[in-house]
Amino acid sequence: MRTGVFAATLGLMAGCNIFTIEDDIELGQQLRDEINADPETYPVVDRAAAPEAYAHLDRMLDAVLVSDEVAYRDEFAWEIYLIDDDEVLNAFAAPGGYIWMYTGLMRFLEREDDVVGVLGHEVAHAAERHSTNQLSKQYGVSVLLGVIFGSEPGLIPEIAASLTFLSFSRADEKDADDFSVKYLCQSDYAANGAATFFQRILEDQSIAIPEFISTHPSSETRVADINALSDELGCDNSASATAPPWADVLDSLP
Repeated sequence: MRTGVFAATLGLMAGCNIFTIEDDIELGQQLRDEINADPETYPVVDRAAAPEAYAHLDRMLDAVLVSDEVAYRDEFAWEIYLIDDDEVLNAFAAPGGYIWMYTGLMRFLEREDDVVGVLGHEVAHAAERHSTNQLSKQYGVSVLLGVIFGSEPGLIPEIAASLTFLSFSRADEKDADDFSVKYLCQSDYAANGAATFFQRILEDQSIAIPEFISTHPSSETRVADINALSDELGCDNSASATAPPWADVLDSLP
């Protein structure tokens, strides 16, 4: 076993993320290229084909990244892509700050604050490096290092597919929820925007639980915890006064 792989294995066993920031970015770039080059599985909308929709998404993502609570906000790529599928309520993030948002999720939500709340959650998964940690557990450190350094290129499609249904730990999910509140507490958006998404799920039992949210902790617990943290931090939970009408944002989608 190579010394680097041995040290990596020990680091993972100790609960540490042994991958460098450059590793996260490199892996994320490979996954980005794989996903964006597979229109049958991921009908990613070209930026030139929907400039107004991307302008809205970029604006929302930028509002999250203004927060000084975002780790690696200057190091990671922080790119967002729109997937044209109205039947899917999903969003997911790759290491290095690459994020995908489905049109179905945007149409399901009722205001921009809710979308930004979900974006904050996904930014946290990347910024806190939850994605790298989970992929390490799923595939093993040595395999993931092989992918990063090019000796296991055949695994990229499989890893890309796994991003859409990564099962994060209870601690990671709570971490992402908490950071979404902390990010948005410094913005013009409702700090508890992520909670309203879970509230919608609770109100409509016919909705299938989206892959991007784990069923643990429960939606009820997450709503209560998000609202409690927002109150504890003294955040504003009122809707953004500067966001454009949500109908205009939805009209810009493909």
